[in-house]
Amino acid sequence: MPKITYHVGEEVVTVDAAPGSTVMLTAVQNDVGGIVAECGGNAMCATCHVYLEDGPVDELPAISVAEEEMLECTVSPRTPASRLSCQLPVTDAVDGLVVRVADEQS
Repeated sequence: MPKITYHVGEEVVTVDAAPGSTVMLTAVQNDVGGIVAECGGNAMCATCHVYLEDGPVDELPAISVAEEEMLECTVSPRTPASRLSCQLPVTDAVDGLVVRVADEQS
């Protein structure tokens, strides 16, 4: 089972992630703080904003048009590493992914 590491402020949480899930859903199911996920994973609110920090980031899909639009609406600053965690599918290929949860989500 792939592992994903979340940095939330000074806290570091590593959890097992089920393939077929998303980085957002994995965080919510494991009580990882900071991800609000108001829209439930539909790329409509930007409250699951994360920064890709390390790991197999090249295994993730490219940013879609909908995600690109929502990343323009994030509360925390957008950077080249910004992604919506609801748009990041969990596969065995993303084992070891490290993300930083944005400081503010709403």
